[in-house]
Amino acid sequence: MKDSNFLKEHNARQFWHPMAHPADSMANPPTILTGGEGVFITDVDGHRSIDAVGGLWNVNLGYSCQPVKDAIAAQLEALPYYSTFRGTSNDKAIELAYLLAEFFGPDGMSRSFFTSGGSDSIEIALKLARQYHRIRGEGTRTKFISLDKGYHGTHFGGASVNGNAKFRNTYEPLMAGCFHIPGPYLYRNPFGTDDAAELARLSAGMLEREIAFQGANTVAAFVMEPVQGAGGVIPPHPSFMPMVRDICDKHGVLLIADEVITAFGRTGDETGSRHWGVQPDLMCTAKAITNGYFPFGAVMIADHVAAVFEDDESGAGSVDSGYTYSGHPVGAAAAVAAVEETMRIKPWDNARARGPELKAGLEALAERFDVIGDVRGEGLMCAIELVSDRGKKTPVGKVLPLVFQKAAYADGVMIRVSGNNAIFSPPLVVDAGHVQKILSATETGLKAMAEVA
Repeated sequence: MKDSNFLKEHNARQFWHPMAHPADSMANPPTILTGGEGVFITDVDGHRSIDAVGGLWNVNLGYSCQPVKDAIAAQLEALPYYSTFRGTSNDKAIELAYLLAEFFGPDGMSRSFFTSGGSDSIEIALKLARQYHRIRGEGTRTKFISLDKGYHGTHFGGASVNGNAKFRNTYEPLMAGCFHIPGPYLYRNPFGTDDAAELARLSAGMLEREIAFQGANTVAAFVMEPVQGAGGVIPPHPSFMPMVRDICDKHGVLLIADEVITAFGRTGDETGSRHWGVQPDLMCTAKAITNGYFPFGAVMIADHVAAVFEDDESGAGSVDSGYTYSGHPVGAAAAVAAVEETMRIKPWDNARARGPELKAGLEALAERFDVIGDVRGEGLMCAIELVSDRGKKTPVGKVLPLVFQKAAYADGVMIRVSGNNAIFSPPLVVDAGHVQKILSATETGLKAMAEVA
């Protein structure tokens, strides 16, 4: 490996970083990480921190999950690659499909389509939704509806259903036929209500109104995260997703659950859909499916949707889409090991215990620091929204969140900032002591902001 001086000299110069302006990355070089153990990460200078980002929502089992590492090493020796295109498969992809059918069985899912990651999974789900209706003789159903503030990846299809202009405007025009409705974002909503249940009813009503306006026979699917993640950790009222399910059923619209973040335990249940008591038609997964150790994803397909494809005799059910790395044997081996370990230790139980501790601690900080306008969370996904004027809910500028982040990191915790939100998504194996350290470093960051302001 190149020495630390080489890494620092060339950091942010030879490759562009995702979700960053190249000039900003050069002016403020990213932190160079060189090690990970348990819930800790270590940078090139030897600074050790709790990773309250969880990699990027995906290192649920921490950085020392030996079964996954061993599975990757063994598979590289046995079969490092082969495709799963026409006529070939591999043993690990078959084993994984069986295991996922078991894990997602309570969600009504029986089939898998393997991808290279979350954005790919969304893209495939959008295609399958349109194709499902076409096979059934309803080819006019091509439109998609999704939520404001929703995040569904970076491909053109995912960007088109994204509900944040930041991820859309630069790349427009995007895919036609994508429409958005106000989501269950209580802190900032267009209805002026402070009642979460009422907001859920109003938002669900907007879905029904939009379906009627577009014409139900033109709408293929509604796309939603069970808990919005990158948009600022926005949990809906428990009544929201069940209402959405009923509306979709009423109008023949498929429900696509984007579980790239929420599957495998982050909400405090095995899946986000199960957390709200809903069975979607298609479910997009990735991230924690390999604990972040290998790029991999899967679209899970409900029994009744699978039947439409499998019973087709016209040829229209042929899935003419896929990726070079769909069902990659090393990725599948990593996923088998990660899912088996997840099923063994049941990290959702710990998320259900530690999440409320984290949220309560953030709420206590909000009582002391006016810069916190809102605290949100569900399981081990939490956020604080940073404002310069709590009464007016004025977002802080670009500088202060970075001051917060750097101070918290210096105090031993990596926290993600996105716009005026500080987002917490630590590994699901954190203990109570780790949570207290995260809160302590958060306080350090808030104090640093106050000094600058």
